[in-house]
Amino acid sequence: MLGSPTVVVTATDFCPPNYGLSVDYGGWCNFPREHFEMSQVAFSEIAKRKADIVPVQYRRSGGLKFTMSGSSHFFQVLITNVGMDGEVAALKVKGSRTGWIPMARNWGQNWHCNVNLQHQPLSFEVTISSGKTLTSYNVATAKWQFGQTFEGKQF
Repeated sequence: MLGSPTVVVTATDFCPPNYGLSVDYGGWCNFPREHFEMSQVAFSEIAKRKADIVPVQYRRSGGLKFTMSGSSHFFQVLITNVGMDGEVAALKVKGSRTGWIPMARNWGQNWHCNVNLQHQPLSFEVTISSGKTLTSYNVATAKWQFGQTFEGKQF
């Protein structure tokens, strides 16, 4: 809504579901409920401090983000800014000197494989739980380094 307060939030998918609780009483992370945990300072920008739950409008900006980490013995990538419904169910990576390599979920949206992918451009194939797949080709150039973040396509 024009003129309404605005807060910029970086959202992650690290909130574990608790299917033992209803979505209205403690099961905040249960699919399909979307929510944001916010600091008191940020929350007070959009609502009165005595409020507990307020409906918000939000939009994602940009494509999928891939943050590289690892070593010469393994490769790990953190995926953020995933649109659509569901979560990342499978991830593959392809270097210029490899075929498509399936990656294993490490924790949250951190995925890894035991392959040295340094010094080659990287492409990613992301499949979400609904079965939709998105391929982002040559996301990172051959000069990528650990700690860098690259942007791909968006669902």
